[in-house]
Amino acid sequence: MSEQTREICKMSSIRDLTRAYCQRSDALASASYFGTFAVYFLTLYLAIHHYGTWYIAVPLVVVNALAGVRLYVLQHDCGHRSLFTKRWMNDWAGYALSTFTLTPYRAMQFNHNQHHKFLGDLDERRAGEIHTMTLREWQEADWKTRLFYRLYRNPFILIPLGGLFVYVIRYRWPKNTMQVGPAGVLVHDALLLAWIALLWWLGGVPALVVYGATVIIAACTGVFLVYLQHNFEDTYWDHRPDLRHDLAALQGSSALDLGWWFDLATGNIAYHDIHHFNANIPSYRLRACHRELREIFDLPTINWPEAIRSFTLKLWDEDQGKLVPFPKREGQQGRGPFARGAQPG
Repeated sequence: MSEQTREICKMSSIRDLTRAYCQRSDALASASYFGTFAVYFLTLYLAIHHYGTWYIAVPLVVVNALAGVRLYVLQHDCGHRSLFTKRWMNDWAGYALSTFTLTPYRAMQFNHNQHHKFLGDLDERRAGEIHTMTLREWQEADWKTRLFYRLYRNPFILIPLGGLFVYVIRYRWPKNTMQVGPAGVLVHDALLLAWIALLWWLGGVPALVVYGATVIIAACTGVFLVYLQHNFEDTYWDHRPDLRHDLAALQGSSALDLGWWFDLATGNIAYHDIHHFNANIPSYRLRACHRELREIFDLPTINWPEAIRSFTLKLWDEDQGKLVPFPKREGQQGRGPFARGAQPG
């Protein structure tokens, strides 16, 4: 049996196994959905109530922010219509989550489906959440492009500023809004404003400070997750027609094994490889599915040291087929005022 045939058989076996985990359960979905909302509202109330006692308020703010991240994961499930059994249940649940995730449901659904469609496609990188340059593009770029990209990929800029920009500013009018309908986005923004006004009316400045802190932490956590889902050393990118969508799903998406508490807080979205391979698997079945697959197949996982190291990887090296750091001796490459041999004007 050839290597290619073995690979096809492996992919077919994995697909067959994942189908067994696609069964939706309204009971499990409701427990996850309403349970997360209960934690979110309870911790928000307690954090505001204990506003003047920082050692009580701060842990509550962190838990509230993680509950917000989990709400976003549930909304993501609704977008795939994989949370509840009925289409209308997923859609209404997704709309109800929008105000608390700061994310217009239909726009999120459309843009995320585009991301799934073009995963690993070097010719359609605009559909990805975080832009990645190739090593060749970096070598040919001028110094201004390099500087901007360096700043963009710096985790101390990408995570806090990128998170706040996306969730606080960009999602007020997401990309492709005109394709999905601006009315829904405008209604969402109005409801979000009403929610903030309600917090102000009920809790004054402490409520807004606590809410602002939870938004910041949740946004940073969201970008941290989005980055690690596809930016790691042995990820997968290719040009069409050589692009293989099965490899883009399994190899181009990560599986973060960061502990049970992390999985609970993030709705198991860390098992992103099998999610991309079969987006019909509900979040409450992803962990169990991945555990069974790992007993049969070699599915690599990323732990905390490798996760942190992944933030040093910046460019896709098409020759090596891996994500690499910036070149150490940039002065010998590129076109700009800092290139070796460049003469002052």
